[in-house]
Amino acid sequence: MFDQFPKVRPPLPEAIETIYSAHYKSNREGQTTASSLAQRMESWLHKQVAKDVVNSLEYGKATLELGAGTLNQLQYEQTSHPYDIVEPFTDLYKDSSLLKRVRNVYLDISEVPSNYRYDRITSVATLEHVCNLPEVIAQGGILLAENGVFRASIPSEGTLLWTLGWKMTTGLEFKLKHGLDYGLLMKHEHVNTAREIKEVLEYFFDEIKCKVFGLTESISLYHYYECRRPVVAKCSEFLNKKNA
Repeated sequence: MFDQFPKVRPPLPEAIETIYSAHYKSNREGQTTASSLAQRMESWLHKQVAKDVVNSLEYGKATLELGAGTLNQLQYEQTSHPYDIVEPFTDLYKDSSLLKRVRNVYLDISEVPSNYRYDRITSVATLEHVCNLPEVIAQGGILLAENGVFRASIPSEGTLLWTLGWKMTTGLEFKLKHGLDYGLLMKHEHVNTAREIKEVLEYFFDEIKCKVFGLTESISLYHYYECRRPVVAKCSEFLNKKNA
């Protein structure tokens, strides 16, 4: 069922590639009017993922965050627990004051020691970017501790409301500032739709709960998934086939 993976990211036009790194970091830090608005909206994504540890008296929960970016999720998680991250784009976090709260840094989930287990594996607006999504989710399932939970929030990529949302805000601002098509950048970045992400999660986990920022899954801006009971046999089988 995963024949389309790993996906190939569409190349960026040279004009966009030239400004890509600076734009990406500016966007993630909310430095422009549109990105600042997006950051306020996206707080819903962060808060959903952090609900189980904010003001919690349960200390010591080990967490692995996938796609930690600028480490902005740590602003929403105030408890003291071992916190590891996976983030290949080191420029995003290298100067962050929050880095001192991170125990281990990995460029890829495959670097995490196989004997490690996490009570929480989290992801905020990341899964839509991952070309080898089934592999990452399968590895996450194996790394979860018993009774652990995979907590992921994503944009409702592939839905009309989400598309209208970015076209009328970040897309319009990008066009006015650079004279370039933001849609080409979105196709490069968001290689997975919300529906595809749900299908992968449903394959590797027995228990999934979904919450949306909107009316329904198809009429929403964001999805939040809480996944428990990974099917370890499926995770191992998929990874063994990939590595065969």
